[in-house]
Amino acid sequence: MVACIRRLCGSRSPRSVLEMGNLGDIVAFLLFLLSCLLVSPPTHAFYLPGVAPRDFQKDDELQVKVNKLSSTKTQLPYDYYFLDYCKPPKIMNSAENLGEVLRGDRIENSVYAFKMRRDETCKVVCRTKLSQEAAKNFKEKIDDEYRVNMMLDNLPVAVPRQRRDESQAPSYEQGFRVGYKLKDGRYYINNHLTFKVMYHKDPESEDARIVGFEVIPSSIKHDYAEWDDKNPKLSTCSPSIKITPGNLSPQEVAADTYIVFTYDVNFQTSQIKWASRWDTYLLMNDDQIHWFSIINSLMIVLFLSGMVAMIMMRTLYRDIANYNQLETQDEAQEESGWKLVHGDVFRPPINSGLLCVYVGTGVQFFGMTLVTMMFALLGFLSPSNRGGLMTAMVLLWVFMGLFAGYSSARLYKMFKGTEWKKITLKTAFMFPGIVFAIFFVLNALIWGEKSSGAVPFGTMFALVFLWFGISVPLVFVGSYLGFKKPAMEGPVKTNKIPRQIPEHAWYMQPAFSILIGGILPFGAVFIELFFILTSIWLNQFYYIFGFLFIVFIILIITCAEITIVLCYFQLCSEDYHWWWRAYLTAGSSALYLFAYAGFYFFTKLEITKVVSGILYFGYMLIGSYAFFVLTGTIGFYACFWFVRKIYSSVKID
Repeated sequence: MVACIRRLCGSRSPRSVLEMGNLGDIVAFLLFLLSCLLVSPPTHAFYLPGVAPRDFQKDDELQVKVNKLSSTKTQLPYDYYFLDYCKPPKIMNSAENLGEVLRGDRIENSVYAFKMRRDETCKVVCRTKLSQEAAKNFKEKIDDEYRVNMMLDNLPVAVPRQRRDESQAPSYEQGFRVGYKLKDGRYYINNHLTFKVMYHKDPESEDARIVGFEVIPSSIKHDYAEWDDKNPKLSTCSPSIKITPGNLSPQEVAADTYIVFTYDVNFQTSQIKWASRWDTYLLMNDDQIHWFSIINSLMIVLFLSGMVAMIMMRTLYRDIANYNQLETQDEAQEESGWKLVHGDVFRPPINSGLLCVYVGTGVQFFGMTLVTMMFALLGFLSPSNRGGLMTAMVLLWVFMGLFAGYSSARLYKMFKGTEWKKITLKTAFMFPGIVFAIFFVLNALIWGEKSSGAVPFGTMFALVFLWFGISVPLVFVGSYLGFKKPAMEGPVKTNKIPRQIPEHAWYMQPAFSILIGGILPFGAVFIELFFILTSIWLNQFYYIFGFLFIVFIILIITCAEITIVLCYFQLCSEDYHWWWRAYLTAGSSALYLFAYAGFYFFTKLEITKVVSGILYFGYMLIGSYAFFVLTGTIGFYACFWFVRKIYSSVKID
């Protein structure tokens, strides 16, 4: 047990581990201790992904891995070896999870190898001669501002930004530029890399942990008298020459040109603890913006809560009291009309089967989102667990099919439906089928661009298997269980002949009220939406799941309250067609989300290629569609609860 704790804590005490400040780290530590107690011998204990530290002795081998080439201008990732970089004798892919493949990550070994705490100066990697095609590829990637992503001990390489003065806090970019283009129209490649590896040493032993990985790229036209593959000697690169960007002649990219790739590596001790090593990538100077987002959303919620409280506490209670007094019932009906439609309010709507399908799908999406948030809050889906968030979302969506089938079947039986298998099939295939069709077209476009972001056939087959092999059967199981239960009964009986709906004012027309209803739910989330879009499309890490969870709770409350308010006004105007309108009122916030995505595209992104633009709007269409299903279902169930509550509170003759 002591050895097990020692492996996790190193030189630190268990108390210092618990003071790391991250709830996920604390939970991981406690789970690790539990594994130490349950597993014998201790060496068989497991580490949680993204949490386990690695100790390195002096002169231990450090292997730098390379990831995709990425660009915010094209959004099309490429394999590192798509360009004519130095290749190891055998290229090996690291084990990738489903999320990494869907994100376009392609992690492979490289020729960059270090010895722990052993500095190197002007280490020659290789010399390569650019062909016409290779030079063309380099120039295209430089034009599109592609960046090279590398990793050491699961830590992405960071490039320090230039600071105007020393008083500014240091900031970093992820990955370094392939090269640059000058005003004379010539292209230059960054062929020399100056690495800095920071480590935190255990004061009681020789163990050390890597806590930082930085690089400064340079373009150098190396000179040599005669090339020797076994022992190359360069006159432009030696221990006496300190290489900095711009102090030597740059290496131009041209066909039939030899390029020599070199690197330096410098190891520095650091006071940064291993638990804080991701702060370089995660620290943001805009926490006040997140707090502003929360305050903005809370003000919307308080405003809506006040309206709901006024309706529930004053108007509704007064209405119900008057309705229940027989001597004043006629006068009450003249004042307010929501009781007049009691014989029609639970009449099944038009296309009731389709409504059941979308409600079931929304429950599935709500369950996936809620559980994903829980795992993210506990730290299991941190950026260090690469691809974990996407993998969790896909798997949770599949397993939440059980609740989708159950919800759609329960509602369908309430509508006196009999073809439950037909509704179950629609629930299992409608939303995933539409999303998969859009995704398949977008993937074909990516494949046509020869990008590594294209999902391989094997992964596509795995997704189809998860859909047909697990999700569909679970939807059927849930539907069977839901249809077996007794049907939900309304608190009032439905008349055989529908009541005529009177003419409404323009502001009570369905289209207007639906569009108005979507503004506030979108307003509650649009500031946080900016950070989510930035993390997706500008290659930044999103990690503030605590803020996101609060915003998600606020979104639920906002959707519920705005739907209840508008539903009450609708019933008071003697319009009993509330089923679809409740769903569309909250779901219309997806229209504003898609409109905001268009605004973000034209104001924040620099995408110029047609294919990249199609990809952006295609993926945002999928996201908006999912948001419509989620918010619509929340609004529907809130209104369903409200209508049942008020009509069960009055006496009906």
